[in-house]
Amino acid sequence: MKQKYFLIDVAKCHDCNNCFMACKDEHVGNAWLPYSDAQPRHGHRWMNIMRKERGQYPRIDMAYLPMPCQHCADAPCQKECPDLITRREDGIVLINVEAARGKKELVDACPYGAIYWNEDANVGQKCTMCAHLLDNGVQEMPRCTHGCPTGAMGFVIQEPEEFEKFAKAEGYERYLDNIAPQGNVYYKNLHIYTKNFIAGAVVKDGDCVEDAEVRLSGNGVDCSMKTDYFGDFKFDALAQGEYTISVNGKEVKKLNIDESVNVDFINI
Repeated sequence: MKQKYFLIDVAKCHDCNNCFMACKDEHVGNAWLPYSDAQPRHGHRWMNIMRKERGQYPRIDMAYLPMPCQHCADAPCQKECPDLITRREDGIVLINVEAARGKKELVDACPYGAIYWNEDANVGQKCTMCAHLLDNGVQEMPRCTHGCPTGAMGFVIQEPEEFEKFAKAEGYERYLDNIAPQGNVYYKNLHIYTKNFIAGAVVKDGDCVEDAEVRLSGNGVDCSMKTDYFGDFKFDALAQGEYTISVNGKEVKKLNIDESVNVDFINI
């Protein structure tokens, strides 16, 4: 059976929160039973935008990671609370609203932190992928995807085998796949949020050096690039570990990183 998938490009998210507001507009004050009770106006972020700053001044960047329920194939929440969670054949994971009332332990059953407790309705709640709209043919995509102005939020309906090929070819992957390697939410350019960079500039006699060859090696990496007009370089998608920087064939710096690093100016 065809599955429904969220496709999220981290590089295109600018923290505008249109997806968050679209979710609020659809669910606050609206009880779409049996899919979900009404979402509270405050406190719930069924589409939560996580933020991360990388680097040090002046070489920094910001990464934004939209975080809905991950609609896991082997859902940890379902393992913990099998009577309260249903995973449909199309991949959408739903909370059984009436059965889940009063069962606050459901909130802690999600390792992604995607389940929120509604005190008024006495029930745990989360993203439903707007199943009430999809099932009734009202829309061809969830509200958050429809409201995204940058194309960061995507949505497809495909056979699992077809999607697997597509995801591999386009570079989509799961977030924290050690927790749930399979599911129906996939990310592109995830390294912007999960990995590190090493950046700096090459100078000589106080001037920027354009087209200097900078090589980074170590920790399974061996790559090079030319500095730009301002002498700048940046190696991204790096894991924690030890690296060596060479400029024009000469080793200039060794470093051990556990976060993104601005090495500042390298004089040659």
